[in-house]
Amino acid sequence: MKEFRDDAVVLRTYKSGESDRVVVLWTRSHGKVRVLAKGIRKATSRLGGNLETLAYVNVDLVKTRGDFYIARHVSHTQRLTTLRSSYARINAGYAVVEVVDAIPSDDVADEAIFDLLTRVLLTLDDDYFDPTLVPTSFYFKLLTLDGSGPVVDECVNCGRDVPLVAFDAQVGGALCGDCRSGVSMSSDALTLIRRIVGGDLAGVLRGEVPAGAGEVMAIALDAIEDHFGKRLRASRSTPPLAPSAGS
Repeated sequence: MKEFRDDAVVLRTYKSGESDRVVVLWTRSHGKVRVLAKGIRKATSRLGGNLETLAYVNVDLVKTRGDFYIARHVSHTQRLTTLRSSYARINAGYAVVEVVDAIPSDDVADEAIFDLLTRVLLTLDDDYFDPTLVPTSFYFKLLTLDGSGPVVDECVNCGRDVPLVAFDAQVGGALCGDCRSGVSMSSDALTLIRRIVGGDLAGVLRGEVPAGAGEVMAIALDAIEDHFGKRLRASRSTPPLAPSAGS
């Protein structure tokens, strides 16, 4: 019988039988695991409030004979009350965990992804930061972690240090006028992507949403969907940004 205790984030849940749920977790040391939470939908269940989507928890799990684990004990590592108090922050969180759930790595540990995921949730739980660009930033950071980060310092096709005017998710970055494909990209959007991937993420998330944000959100979503080869519903349901003054 395999038993372990680990930190985890709840990626999603779905009903099973009359009173159970399957809970999909991304754990620090064991990758993605599925938990059969027996009786969790009953009013008397002790697990009900601890295994909701976006919960950051510590779990004690036991492997069953099938594909599932059983939760013996669950406790919150962080309550994330600020995140849960805002529709915009919850929606951003859903967009992030949907992408992590798309990673095909059951029972394969990846602590770097876990650390990135929890940093994002803690950022969404901090009202000092605006949530608008958090999923976008996460997509770029996850792509970089996977070795597929966007090339934005030179033309990804010809390598020349010339004005970059387009972005193509399929070729992995920005392109000059001679090589252009994909979608057009303004100088504001290029500057913003460079700030996100270049180390100024905290500055990007403070204060007002920067110029070019709408373009960058669309570019990042195209890039992460192309990477996983699937359409992401949570991100696509996010209302688009209104055009900024003068655009």
